[in-house]
Amino acid sequence: MADPATYRPKPGEIPTSPGVYRFRDEHGRVIYVGKAKNLRQRLSNYFQDVANLHERTRRMVTTAASVEWTVVGTEVEALALEFTWIQQYDPRFNVKYRDDKSYPYLAVTLGEEVPRAQVMRGAKRKGTRYFGPYGHAWAIRETLDLLLRVFPIRTCSAGVYKRAGQSGRPCLLGYIDKCSAPCVGRISVDDHRALVLDFCDFMAGDTAKFERRLTKRMQEAAAEMEYEQAARLRDDIEALRRATEKNAVVLGDATDADVFALVGDELEAAVQVFHVRGGRIRGQRGWVVEKVEDITDGELVEHLLQQVYGSVEETTGPESRDAVPREVLVPVLPPDLDQVGAWLTGLRGARVDVRVPQRGDKKELAETVRKNAEHALMLHRTRRAGDLTTRSQALREIQEALDLESAPLRIECYDISHTQGTYQSASMVVFEDGLARKSEYRSFSIRGSDGAGARDDTEAMHEVITRRFRRYLSDRLKANDVEMSAGDLPSGEVDADAPEEKARFAYPPSLVVVDGGPPQVAAAKRAMDELGITDVALCGLAKRLEEVWVPGEDYPVILQRSSEGLYLLQRVRDEAHRFAITQHRRRRSKGMTASVLDDVPGLGPARKKVLLTHFGSLKRLKTASVEEIASVRGMGDKTAEAVVAALKA
Repeated sequence: MADPATYRPKPGEIPTSPGVYRFRDEHGRVIYVGKAKNLRQRLSNYFQDVANLHERTRRMVTTAASVEWTVVGTEVEALALEFTWIQQYDPRFNVKYRDDKSYPYLAVTLGEEVPRAQVMRGAKRKGTRYFGPYGHAWAIRETLDLLLRVFPIRTCSAGVYKRAGQSGRPCLLGYIDKCSAPCVGRISVDDHRALVLDFCDFMAGDTAKFERRLTKRMQEAAAEMEYEQAARLRDDIEALRRATEKNAVVLGDATDADVFALVGDELEAAVQVFHVRGGRIRGQRGWVVEKVEDITDGELVEHLLQQVYGSVEETTGPESRDAVPREVLVPVLPPDLDQVGAWLTGLRGARVDVRVPQRGDKKELAETVRKNAEHALMLHRTRRAGDLTTRSQALREIQEALDLESAPLRIECYDISHTQGTYQSASMVVFEDGLARKSEYRSFSIRGSDGAGARDDTEAMHEVITRRFRRYLSDRLKANDVEMSAGDLPSGEVDADAPEEKARFAYPPSLVVVDGGPPQVAAAKRAMDELGITDVALCGLAKRLEEVWVPGEDYPVILQRSSEGLYLLQRVRDEAHRFAITQHRRRRSKGMTASVLDDVPGLGPARKKVLLTHFGSLKRLKTASVEEIASVRGMGDKTAEAVVAALKA
């Protein structure tokens, strides 16, 4: 634990301007990001007597080894930069928002030449317009199936679309009039895009004009005694109404608003939001929030708005207007209300009101959202999947069992997977604060001393640990941070746009866990000793009796079967095993898929892909001449001759 006085900047060095600051630990890792109207005043609060600080703040400042800050022009810029840095560094002492489920969206890929409507989950992509989120994927497909009668837009995959274009025959949806079939030229690309934009307008809540348009066409068809056409239009109108009725009207006057609610205690909270568009609830979303920093409800709301709206681009297009509504209804006003309102207004391109509902329908809806948040928090606590208390207990039990100086906040686990010695693969999984950090996972292909693989699991384990910590030492040398003490990290002002090289293995673990018993532990220990790694704890978890082995001990450490510490070690080990098998299967599948083009000199994976894409199949490629192959982008005469020779061999 560092003494904050060792890295405290001189008071005169810190400006009084608005800005964003970040604390780093002794390894240079960003552990906390914050913003301030007055940097000097805010940072001074962290360097008072640690006994007067909140427990979580005290842990942060004693873990840190330096503090940096960036001056910005306005408080709105500080808000945006704070969000950017939190997304970039994922600091462990900042409040964590974890989705209570992976919500599906109805997505329209406007960035493609021929847009497609589909179900999407996960991170949002540029050039795609989203509607939702929905509670279930089937609800999206049911709604989409109804609307394809009126808006027959493309829903097929890229492969289906390409094959239909090559064969000149549309897919089944084209034959049953649920797709306008731009793949075969039944509709032009421009007309299809216009149809897609109409579909987006309808999903955004502008429903009345389409119903009026279809009603007028139905009446005209009936007047001209085209009764079959009138009947089809009548069914289309009914489909629109059924799709619209799936979302009940909750607010009048076609209100666009996001309604937030927050319920929790000192350790965690549940957050819910209802997305209301055109007076109807278009989607619902929830998070479980761990309060890993000392934070008020108002500050929590501010961070929540950053989380929800921070990924919206600063444009005034329809996508941003859909993502940021006219009204944002919150349970507590954020402390920097004017700055938050100005930031949201800039994202939307029009005025956004952030306020607490006081009466009427909006107050009643906010109460409904709050009840949903209460239920979500209760459900989360019963599951205890992300219970901070349970994880803290598990880390404390591991610390006591292995006689560590501090709790192992970063645990790395390694496992080996192979099939009778072939396709040898190893996995490295990372758990921080008791939770899996999948972005830090790594896989290794075992080479062995002669390049043909390791003789056994112990040699493979020795190789993996050696490569991991050799890379760690290399990355630290690049950063000029070898044998760094807490006072060696400089505190001071930094440029917001200063590039940072991402060092993949720059951070050492608190504890290394290997899957196996004494032989695997001894191999890992030998590798660490050879590299001079002495400040990282090591143990192994044997599968048969779930014994914990430490280096140099004749007997294992036995944890109780009901121990939270043993349960965490088992989860870490099982995750490493799963990841190792996944990587091994991937290598094995790739190794079993051979091609006559694999041995062509100078023809790598990228050029092979270009060739097969250009000719469409290996059969067509075999009939091509040297000149035809050489005309393909990236190919030369010598390579073309080698390809022809290989295909004729």
